[in-house]
Amino acid sequence: MAAASEAERDPDPVPRRGFWSRDFGLFFTARAVAKLGDTMLPVALAAGLLLHGYGAGAVGLAMASSVACFAGLVIFGGVVADRVSTRLLMIGADAVRLVTQTLAAVMFFTGHVVLWQLCVIGALNGAAAALFQPGVASTVPRLARDVQGANGAIRVAESVMSLAGPAAAGMLVAFVSPGGVFAAHAATYGLSALCLVLLRLPPAAPRTSTGKGGAAFRRDLVEGWREFRSRTWLWGVIAIWGLFMLAVSGPAVPLVAADVVQEHGPRAYGLVNSALGAGTVVGGLLALRARPRRMLRAGAFAVLGFGLFPGTVGAGLGVPAMCAGAAVAGAGMSFWGVMWATSVQTQVRPEVLNRIHAYDVAGSLAMMPVGQALAGPAAGLLGTDVVLVSGGLLTLVVGALLLGVPAIRNLERAEDRPVAGSPVPADGSTPATTPGRR
Repeated sequence: MAAASEAERDPDPVPRRGFWSRDFGLFFTARAVAKLGDTMLPVALAAGLLLHGYGAGAVGLAMASSVACFAGLVIFGGVVADRVSTRLLMIGADAVRLVTQTLAAVMFFTGHVVLWQLCVIGALNGAAAALFQPGVASTVPRLARDVQGANGAIRVAESVMSLAGPAAAGMLVAFVSPGGVFAAHAATYGLSALCLVLLRLPPAAPRTSTGKGGAAFRRDLVEGWREFRSRTWLWGVIAIWGLFMLAVSGPAVPLVAADVVQEHGPRAYGLVNSALGAGTVVGGLLALRARPRRMLRAGAFAVLGFGLFPGTVGAGLGVPAMCAGAAVAGAGMSFWGVMWATSVQTQVRPEVLNRIHAYDVAGSLAMMPVGQALAGPAAGLLGTDVVLVSGGLLTLVVGALLLGVPAIRNLERAEDRPVAGSPVPADGSTPATTPGRR
């Protein structure tokens, strides 16, 4: 198999108990720099298109082209990632985005900015991301025995880059041009691809070949769906998360921005966003240390903190209170993210993990744009403050639903999965450290 060909030589067959190694460091760097570039992009698109005479609708269309392609194709990307070398697939996706973002930089540097061309570039980026993202889930447990620690470290790095990215993009726009941001974004994909080229992955879990062609592809797709729906804790969380995105997180993003800017000014909104980002760093650090036996139960309690983000804004509290609420919300969501990612990566069979992760990503994203689209009409009908306070209260409902499903609250922690390629007992039995599958 192609996956087996990427297995590279680990001189020590027994995996380390921690998560940090040369190869994890390369993957960590790849994820961090990619996140830096991704958080720079919205600033570049908004500033660049407005500078060339386009309106807010054009900015939204350019951004939506990428999100739509990603959401529509990521499930298929999961099937592909389970059939070929995930490392080569991720390198190829980074190479595509290196080229597309370089083209975008040339467009802005030369002043030849055409909306439909940017939308095509965005669609290509979204398709590449749909091929890249599923492999992330299976790469972490192949590199680190301490899967939770690895996820926590990556979450902290991504949180820091989320704070640095918009600021760096603003500086580049001010002192160079929007094209400079696109050039920097392209460079982050180049660096990510280089790290992945240097990465040495242990062998992927063997899987029974299902053949080639469209019929085999469909069988893999169906198998992924069956594996997904067979786990009540998995589809239960996704279903509840759809409610969260629709009624809480989706409306909160645009309404918090509008309310804070109108009432307190852009500077206050910047402070609230910074507090949210700082909170995500704290949550990631907490997830590095805490080792709850029932990870999703602990994560569900952490999710309750998100209600303070829209709640403090909707209640008309001062900027310090809003910043405190945002910090708690960021910490809670970051902690939940690590608990959830680790649960998926250690409870699901490796040979179907990419497909399961793809269903997870698609399901998690599905209701976000709907919630954002309904935010304006809901605010017009009920008032912005009512919608935001209601979102804060509905967070309690979401937490209660997560805790109310036995399969979610009682899911016991799996032992951290040994790095792929670890010795298997001679009788072929599963090692004691291998996690449960359901």
